[in-house]
This record gives sequence, C-alpha cells and structure tokens, in this order.
Amino acid sequence: MATTTKKKTKAQLTEEHALSYFEAVRARDLDAMIAHLADDVIEDITPVGILRGTAEVRDFFAQLFAAFPDFEFSAEQSIASPQVAAVQWRAVGTFRGAPFQGIEPTGRRVEIRGCDCIEVENGKITRNTAYYDGAAFARGLGMLPQTGSGGEKAMLAAFNAVTKVRSRFSSPPTR
Repeated sequence: MATTTKKKTKAQLTEEHALSYFEAVRARDLDAMIAHLADDVIEDITPVGILRGTAEVRDFFAQLFAAFPDFEFSAEQSIASPQVAAVQWRAVGTFRGAPFQGIEPTGRRVEIRGCDCIEVENGKITRNTAYYDGAAFARGLGMLPQTGSGGEKAMLAAFNAVTKVRSRFSSPPTR
C-alpha cells in the first residue's frame, strides 16, 4: 500500500511559520527570530509603537529579554488564513534586569496576554501587529495602581477633578 502525503494549504504554512517564530521568541533566540522576518518587516506593537526593519525588532527584543531575565512566553492558540495568522499568547517575567523602554527595574512580576496578527509573504513575516493591554503591563510594573485599589480611586478622583475644572474654562465641544 502506497503512502500519500497530503499537501499543506497556504493557511497551514502561514500558521506554521507564525508558530515557528513564536517558538524562537519562547527560546529567546534572536537569530532564529530574525530569520523569520523580511528585512523590511514592520512590527506594530500597539502600546509601544512601530518598529521598522529587523535591526529595530532585534534591539527591542534584546532589551526585553535583558529587562526580564526569566521571561517566559507561550503561544496558546492560533488560526490562519493564507496571508495572516492570529496567535493568542501569554508572557510572564520579573522586571529585575536592565531598564526597559526608559523604565528602571522594579523587581515586580508581570503577566500579560496578547494577540499578534502576523502577515506572511514568500515564507517571511512582512508585518506583525501585536495587541496587548498596556495598562495591565503598567500595573504589573507598578507604574499604575492596581485595579480597585485606593491608589486607583485617588488617581481617578484627581483626574475627574482636573477634568471638571478644565471644562469650566474651555469652550463647549463642537460637533
């Protein structure tokens, strides 16, 4: 009996490439990560900004890995079309290494969930748009107070007081 091999669809290949990239992230292997990317890749990390090209992507992740020496990353689920794979992920780590994005280490453990939409052409990632809750990340770092805490209530009260004062001295919004 002859065995047949089933040809993979373009969507399957796109998803495999995205998951292989995330395996390189999990392994903290910058060279393997960069090998998955087109030279002119655009990495749009929505809470951070847009990275253009492999050098900027490498620098960002090198800084991330240095800041979170115990960084753990896992892809939880994925789905793909022929051109785009969406990968839901979770990352945890303790901010006890180098500074990150101008922030000094706090020693706090951060856990975030996110989703990346990865566009693949000719076997290379050309664009990645990463979505995660930047406020949750800031809370984890200690930059924002925890949800429901006294600090958060005080911050909201101060914000609302300033907003009310500003509204008294500004013209009404135009439509």
